[in-house]
Amino acid sequence: MLEQLREVVWKCNLELPKNGLVKMTSGNVSGRDPATNLVVIKPSGYSYEEMTPAHMVVVNLEGDVIEGDLLPSVDTDTHLYIYQHRPDVFGITHTHSRYATSFAALGQPIPACLTTTAMLGGQIPLGGYAPIGGADIGQEIIAKIGSSKAIIMQNHGVFTIGKDAKQATKMAIEVEEIAEITHLALLRGQPIMLTPAQITEIAELYTHNYGQVRA
Repeated sequence: MLEQLREVVWKCNLELPKNGLVKMTSGNVSGRDPATNLVVIKPSGYSYEEMTPAHMVVVNLEGDVIEGDLLPSVDTDTHLYIYQHRPDVFGITHTHSRYATSFAALGQPIPACLTTTAMLGGQIPLGGYAPIGGADIGQEIIAKIGSSKAIIMQNHGVFTIGKDAKQATKMAIEVEEIAEITHLALLRGQPIMLTPAQITEIAELYTHNYGQVRA
């Protein structure tokens, strides 16, 4: 089932260790199929090095395994809650990337002092503490993420959303780079924050002019 989506989600999961966003078996990427609403997600506790597209697990929005021999990620209920309450979201990525998660450990949002934050919606908001492995995190994400494409969860890590798994994964990579540069800037002084108008202007550029845009 969903052979093409399995391939995409598998490749996106491999980007997490490749970009230093996870260690060992932590983290996950999922993608939702627009036609069936079925979700493809990484198996729980499975080695990235050993994974293939066939290891991806297919579940429905109620959490029932539709296809796959492995157990889905322990964060599956979190992903499903987000999909159930955000019909515009078709990809979700979760990491414990070190610089972004250091902000989560401090209970601080990541401020909008870099132009790249505009592609995420400006300041990266902070979600409150919620126990892992259930819908509680999803509820907190929906309550706090607003128009952002990313959120850091207190004492936990990063969740990003997108129009597909590829965009959600790209956003997770961007979050970590933003967090690292912001961390270094804070060591030297007080970063210069972007204004809401500047964020809107840059976001428009990323939306309409960045990449291979054709009229």
